[in-house]
Amino acid sequence: MEHVYLGRSGLRVSRLCLGTMNFGPFTAEEESFKIMNYAIENGINFFDTANVYGWELGPGVTEKIIGKWLAEDLTRRDKIVLATKLYGKMGEGVNDGKLSAYHIRKACEDSLKRLQTDHIDLYQMHHIDRETPWDEIWQAMEQLVREGKILYVGSSNFAAWNITEANYLAKQRHFLGLISEQSIYSLRNRHIELEVIPACKALGVGLMPWSPLGGGILCGVLDGQDSGRRKREPLQASVQKLKPQIEEYEKLCKELELAPADVALAWVLSNPVVTSPIVGPRTIEQLQQNIGALSIKLSAETLEKLDKIWPGPGNQAPEAYAW
Repeated sequence: MEHVYLGRSGLRVSRLCLGTMNFGPFTAEEESFKIMNYAIENGINFFDTANVYGWELGPGVTEKIIGKWLAEDLTRRDKIVLATKLYGKMGEGVNDGKLSAYHIRKACEDSLKRLQTDHIDLYQMHHIDRETPWDEIWQAMEQLVREGKILYVGSSNFAAWNITEANYLAKQRHFLGLISEQSIYSLRNRHIELEVIPACKALGVGLMPWSPLGGGILCGVLDGQDSGRRKREPLQASVQKLKPQIEEYEKLCKELELAPADVALAWVLSNPVVTSPIVGPRTIEQLQQNIGALSIKLSAETLEKLDKIWPGPGNQAPEAYAW
């Protein structure tokens, strides 16, 4: 397993990040434990979660599963870089969400209890909060760093100008600011090539793509390689809409003698700005396949063919639409 620096920080993380969103709702606790064990045994030291994960089982469920796993063997905590997120609604109170200093403090304390740890390595804002001023956000984050409850701060679903403004204002406060950004990115969804990727490159912000397999579209939905995902209604609608592209994509994968999911993940990894794609396996077998994709190097010819099937903006802004 290769380990790389996360953005401009001195923190080294594995080239794959273990996403835990399925733990609880789709993957039972026992199987979740096995997946986490397999991950660290195979060099994955980067684990990502969020306080809202648990969905219909209730927010915080996924963090609790990770906390039980950490408590089972106290040596595990020092083997991983633990990342979680805040922003989403965690209760019925008017201050039980977003990024006020009030909620940042409470959300951090609650996540620490559920995760059964004394610190969070990477504390990420799950979405931009357009109502809370950055002075308030950074003051709250700085306090958590001083108290040793968090080490680094990251963002998720931020626009390029949000990332730029956040880091400009953090620098004025002599604070490190954002070292990472989680954005949706795959062959199916390439919007961030316009501005987010150039911003991350310029500012030294590590990029952690989520949904690198296109929500299942890129996993072999037509040839039956991912029959489990195909049963989901939202995916079925997307399959019908994108069927010509999917057919062409799966045909190319067969010619390459590679699984569609492996090609999709290898494509994301081929972008030099990408630090660690987030994979969210429901089973150990899926994680094994994800790790296998690390050894795939796509040729320039294959990358060109993929561009034709799943075209992106063609360049960064403004060249993509002007000159």
